[in-house]
Amino acid sequence: MGDELREREGEHDPDYASFVTGFKMLTGIDLNQYKEAQMKRRLTTLRQRRGYDSFASYFPAVQRNRELLAELLDRMTINVSEFWRNPNRWEVLEGRFLPELLQRSRRIKCWSAACSTGEEPYSLAMILARQGALGDARLVATDIDDNALAKAKLGVYHERSLKDVPKAYIDAYFRKEGESYYVADELKRGVAFAKGNLLTDPFDGGFDLIICRNVMIYFTEEAKALLYRKFSDALRPGGILFVGSTEQIFSPGQYGLASADTFFYRKTASPDDV
Repeated sequence: MGDELREREGEHDPDYASFVTGFKMLTGIDLNQYKEAQMKRRLTTLRQRRGYDSFASYFPAVQRNRELLAELLDRMTINVSEFWRNPNRWEVLEGRFLPELLQRSRRIKCWSAACSTGEEPYSLAMILARQGALGDARLVATDIDDNALAKAKLGVYHERSLKDVPKAYIDAYFRKEGESYYVADELKRGVAFAKGNLLTDPFDGGFDLIICRNVMIYFTEEAKALLYRKFSDALRPGGILFVGSTEQIFSPGQYGLASADTFFYRKTASPDDV
């Protein structure tokens, strides 16, 4: 009860604070930019399951053991993804925004940020392929987790991940073998996967479309504001930012964005144009 009260009162935990400092030196990832109570609870559960009674004893083991580090990164990033997540939003992207962007240029530049195990960029790749634009498009996908990226590049998924994919897309872009579905080589060639840290890495620019969904909910308000500004700066004027169903941006004008539809934001020429 005393520990819970101290956590609720926000008292400093030197054991966890020291771990955060060491983890940043080891990986470049600043856990201070994630919601502390949520992240600390998640990592405490993990270290206790591994038999460590403190972060001070857990951290040296993480430094020595690459498997423990990979497990920690997996737990930290919560790789939960599926194709066509929130299908009605993907229908808006498919039926409205991509045709608009393709009318402006067939050589559109797209980014799936925090792509997890690949379902999101492959969903986009399917739509672009169906519209005859994948060959001309540049589609990059990044994530902080090496294990997630390895699974994404492999492109093999369980049927449950495809539950919202229209049948025409499954028939055209997957090969079923046993209980597994294999992404078509056309899609795998169309997506360039790379490691990236949203909070610390510089962003490329000139994007027509950026998709970043269901990851910003884990960040502090200060980290979110930083990301919205960086995303806005990375978009071309008129470009689209597509966010998750729990990530509505309040006052998007301060970032040079304007609401274009539910969970879609359009880059304006400047914040004054909103």
